[in-house]
Amino acid sequence: MSVGEMLAATVPMARTLKLEFLETTPERAVVRLPDQADYHNHVGGPHAGAMFTLAESASGAIVLAAFGDQLSRAVPLAVKAEIGYKKLAMGVVTATATLGRPAAEVVAELDEGLRPEFPVRISLTREDGAETGEMTVVWTLRPNS
Repeated sequence: MSVGEMLAATVPMARTLKLEFLETTPERAVVRLPDQADYHNHVGGPHAGAMFTLAESASGAIVLAAFGDQLSRAVPLAVKAEIGYKKLAMGVVTATATLGRPAAEVVAELDEGLRPEFPVRISLTREDGAETGEMTVVWTLRPNS
């Protein structure tokens, strides 16, 4: 099962919004929100909450791709998130997530018995390539013991 399939199977909100997981690697995750009238805002574009969920889901996808091999000893948890809306989003919106720290550095901290934190940066774009928003989610790997 791919990371995208796993998220769609285990995260009801991802299924509700019909998020499409286009790419999920330890270096990058790309997730698309289809244009759906049921999730539009008052100006006809995707609701801010749907865009937040899209971006947060992309961040979760890259975290699972980068740290899935650590799940037996740590739980990934979002610590905080900040989003900025830059331009009006209309139609299909795509979120592209990248890790803000090298995965090896994060795992090394986990190996030292620490609870590492790391940012994931997400860019939200329209089909014409215009960036409509940006988000940063700070994640942690909470050791199981």
